[in-house]
Amino acid sequence: MPSTKHRTARTTRAALAVLIGALPLTLATAGTGHAASVGLDDAKKKEIAMELVSSAENSSLDWKAQYKYIEDIKDGRGYTAGIIGFCSGTGDMLELVQHYTDLKPGNVLAKYLPALKKVNGTESHSGLGSAFVNDWKTAAKDTVFQQAQNDERDRVYFNPAVKQAKSDGLRALGQFAYYDAIVMHGPGNSSDSFGGIRAAAMKKAKTPAQGGDEATYLNAFLDARKVIMKQEEAHADTSRVDTEQRVFLNNKNFDLNPPLKWKVYGDPYQINS
Repeated sequence: MPSTKHRTARTTRAALAVLIGALPLTLATAGTGHAASVGLDDAKKKEIAMELVSSAENSSLDWKAQYKYIEDIKDGRGYTAGIIGFCSGTGDMLELVQHYTDLKPGNVLAKYLPALKKVNGTESHSGLGSAFVNDWKTAAKDTVFQQAQNDERDRVYFNPAVKQAKSDGLRALGQFAYYDAIVMHGPGNSSDSFGGIRAAAMKKAKTPAQGGDEATYLNAFLDARKVIMKQEEAHADTSRVDTEQRVFLNNKNFDLNPPLKWKVYGDPYQINS
């Protein structure tokens, strides 16, 4: 099981609809010159993205081993679990279990839906506890639950992040920077959410779609994200920006092509192909 210090969680995602509603209907590529670049939604690039996030969230590149992960990391969000840290206190765990139940009625977690609704917005374990933890680990062996986690990851985090990044004229590295940010900070437009971080960056630099320089904009985005990370103790270690994303950016690896070498919390990782 990942150590507590290597886990992070996000702020409330209730404003997801606002974020998605704000996304442009067309993906602007004007002024980028990179329309032919392979996006993060390419199967190989997506696998790289999952491994990069897992290195920061779980201290492992084996992101598929995290379906069974669950613990309370004492950050005020209740249980944190699964491949990108669904939280009982922020609503996305509730949405995940509801989706799982839609796919497979009567599953081992379905009986916890009333309790998950009650604890949403709190750090409470009321109606959950050790029985829920054990049942989560049992459910994680079910390929339907694994698919449900993949579905919710894509619906809430991956797809909106990649869509927005493409509309901003960013290549795979920028798309990943957006995805990693939305995983940690949640969607929405508050100052401490993904939308707020993007807005702060756009005050400092133009996106490539606006005619700006890609590296200059991404540096502004990472700078804006670090400001928000340092405001919360659970996110104060900024190595996933400093010794991971900034390394790729300084190397001008905008397409996020392997081999990749980086560090998170001082631990070295690499993807060779």
